[in-house]
Amino acid sequence: MKKNWILSLMLLLAANVFAQQGSKRISLSDIVNGTFRQETSVGEMRSLPDGEHYTAMNKERTMIIKYSYRTGEPVETLFDVKNARECTFDDFEGYEISSTGHHILIIREREQIYRHSFRADVYDYDVRRRMVKQLNVSGKKVMIPTFSPDGRMCAYVEDNNIWIKKFDYDTETQVTKDGEVNKIINGATDWVYEEEFAVTNLMAWSPDNEYLAYARFDETEVPEYSMAMYGDSYYPYEQRFKYPKAGENNSKVTVYSYSVETKDIKELKVPQNEEIYIPYIRFAAEPSQLAVMTLNRQQNVFNLYHANPKSGVFKLIMKDENKAYIDSEWMSAIRFSKSGFLYVSEKDGYAHIYQYSPTGVMQRQVTTGNWDVTQLIGKDEATGTVYYESAEESPVRRSVYSVDAKGKKTRLSTMQGTNSAVFSANYAYYVNRFSNVKEPMRISVHETKTARELRVLQDNAALKAKLSEYAVSTKEFTTITTSTGEEFNAWIVKPANFSESKKYPVVMYQYSGPNSQSVLDRFGMDWEQYMAANGYIYVCVDGRGTGARGEAFRKCTYLRMGHLESRDQVAAAVALGKLPYVDKDRIAIWGWSFGGYNTLMAMSVGNGVFKAGIAVAPPTDWRYYDTVYTERYMRTPKENLKGYDETSPIKQAKNLQGKLLLVHGTADDNVHFKQSMDYAEALVQAGKQFEMQMYRDRNHGISGGNTRMHLYTRMSNFIFDNL
Repeated sequence: MKKNWILSLMLLLAANVFAQQGSKRISLSDIVNGTFRQETSVGEMRSLPDGEHYTAMNKERTMIIKYSYRTGEPVETLFDVKNARECTFDDFEGYEISSTGHHILIIREREQIYRHSFRADVYDYDVRRRMVKQLNVSGKKVMIPTFSPDGRMCAYVEDNNIWIKKFDYDTETQVTKDGEVNKIINGATDWVYEEEFAVTNLMAWSPDNEYLAYARFDETEVPEYSMAMYGDSYYPYEQRFKYPKAGENNSKVTVYSYSVETKDIKELKVPQNEEIYIPYIRFAAEPSQLAVMTLNRQQNVFNLYHANPKSGVFKLIMKDENKAYIDSEWMSAIRFSKSGFLYVSEKDGYAHIYQYSPTGVMQRQVTTGNWDVTQLIGKDEATGTVYYESAEESPVRRSVYSVDAKGKKTRLSTMQGTNSAVFSANYAYYVNRFSNVKEPMRISVHETKTARELRVLQDNAALKAKLSEYAVSTKEFTTITTSTGEEFNAWIVKPANFSESKKYPVVMYQYSGPNSQSVLDRFGMDWEQYMAANGYIYVCVDGRGTGARGEAFRKCTYLRMGHLESRDQVAAAVALGKLPYVDKDRIAIWGWSFGGYNTLMAMSVGNGVFKAGIAVAPPTDWRYYDTVYTERYMRTPKENLKGYDETSPIKQAKNLQGKLLLVHGTADDNVHFKQSMDYAEALVQAGKQFEMQMYRDRNHGISGGNTRMHLYTRMSNFIFDNL
C-alpha cells in the first residue's frame, strides 16, 4: 500500500528529527516580539556607476558613505548633516544620487500613502558647493523624485502634478496643471497599479535628457471606496479613494512626452483600440525608443512598443500571448541595452529567459529545462553573460547562476537553501543572501569572476547563540500524496518530545495564492514553534496553483481560483489524518489574506475534515476584489459568472463546517472590511455560529502597538479551546 506521507529526499533532511538544542520553552512573546528575528539587512548597499564602489547610510542616518566592494573599507563621506552648509535637520530617511554624483536628494519625513507609495520632504544637496536646499520652492511633500540621466534635472510629483527642477539654473517648471485628488494623477500611479503591478513611478527620461515621458491617470469614472477611520475622537471620519472592483471601470491611462527645450506636450497614442493596461514605460538604449508595455484587460496579450517621443510614431517590437494570463512581473524585469533586451516567457511551459535584438527578433533561448527561472537579475554587456535565480535544483530551493555568451552555465551560489544576489553595476561583485530552515540569513560579498567570497557582512551569530538556549523544533520537508495521486511539497514541525505512539492535534497553515510559495527552504521562526511547544503538529502544504513547478501546475486554477486550492488542503488533511500519530478529529486550518479566503473555502467543501479554522483578512467573494488581480485569474464576472459563484465563500456560507474565528482590520484598504462583514451576515442568515475579532483602524497587516500580541493570543486560545 502506497504511503500517503513520503519523505522528500530533495532536501536531505533527516526524518522525524526534533532538534532540542536547549531547554528553554518558546513563549508567544518570543515569537511576536522578535526574539528570534534574523538580521536580514546590512543597510543599503547601492552600487555606484563604476561598479567598484557602493554607498550606504550609517546607522544613525546622519551620513552617506562610499565604500569599496573589494575591501569593504570606507573610501569617502559623500554627505554629513554636520558638515553640510545650511543643513537644518539632524538625520534623514533616504537618498538618491545623480549619475555624476554632483547632486544628492535627501529624503525626510516620509508620509506613507499605500503599500509602496509615499510623500516626503526632499532636499537637494549640491555636492560641489556642500549646500543643502529644499528641492521645491513650495516646501510641500513630493513623490517619486527622478533624476535625468545627466543628473542636471529632477522630475517630481507634487499634488498630482509633475514639476521639473533644473539644478544649473535653480529653476522650477510645472509640466502639468490638471492634477486633482481622486480624479487626475500625473507621473505617479493609482491604487490598483501600485498594489498589483508594484509600480509607483511612470515617468521616464530619454537618454539624451531632451524628453520626459509620463503617464496620466484619469480615475474620474473609477468607483470610489470609503472606509470609516475611528481614531480617538467622538466622531469617525471617512477615507475615500478610487478602487476598481472586478468588472468595474479602471482608470483611463494615456502616455505623453514633454520637450524640455520647447515645453511642448505630445500625447503618444498607443495603437490599440481595446481597453489596456500600461504598467511600465521605460526608454530603451536610444532616445527614439520609449518602451511602452501594454496588457489587454484579460492580461493574456503583452505588447512591447517603441514610441518616438518627438513624432509619436509607435512600432510593435514584441508580442507575447498566453492561453491563461501573462505574469506582469516579467514585464517589469525586462533588461534593455544597446544589444537588445532580455525577457522571461513561459512559452515552453516553464519560465525561461529569451534574448531579443533591438528590433524584437528572438536570437536565443538563454535558459532551458523542466524548471522555472524565478528572477532575471541582468546582463553584463561587456561579456554577454546573463545572471539569474532559479528553482532548477528543487522547487523549494533557490540558487544563483550565470550563462555566458556561448551558453556555458555556472552555479555561483554554493550553499543549499534559498539564495538571492544583488550585483554591482559592472557585475564584478555581488552580495549573496542565503538561509535555509536550519541556518539564519548569511550575507556575503563575492567576486563574480571567481565566485570567491570576499567577506561576510552578516552571519546572525547572536541569533544562533540564542537559538541554542531554546528547545526548537526542526522543519522537516516532505511530500504529501493524495488519494487521487497529486503530490504536494510540504513541511512539518513536530512537538517537543514527539512520540509516534501518541496522537496529536494538527494545525495546517497555507497561503495558496497564484504563484506563491510557503514551502521554501529558508529560515523562519514563527507561530509554528509556539504551537509545537504546546503539543501541536504544525504543517504547511503548497497545493496546485503555487509556484516553481512549471506553468501547468501554476495555472491549472485559471477561471476557478480557490476551487482546486481548497480541495487540495482538504485532501492533504485527509492524508495527514491517516498517519498513526495524527488525531484526524482534531485538525485546524488557518491563513491570512488569500490564505484566509482558502481557509473559508476549505471549511465549506471539506465535509467536516477541519474541526476549526482561522481566517485573517480574507477575501470572501472575488467580485469585491480589484480588477487587475482578480481578472488576471478569473476574467470579469460578466465573462465568468459561474466561476465567481462557485468560488465565493459568501455563497458557500451555508456549507461551512467547524468552529470559525474571523479576523479583520477595519482600515484594510486592500481586502476591505466589508468583505468580512458581508460574509458574517451570510453566516448569520445561514444559522452558522462563529467568532469574530476586529481591529480598529488597522490595515491589511494588522499591526501596531500591542495589536500583534493580542491577535496571536486570540488565535492561540481559539486553537487551544477548540482542538
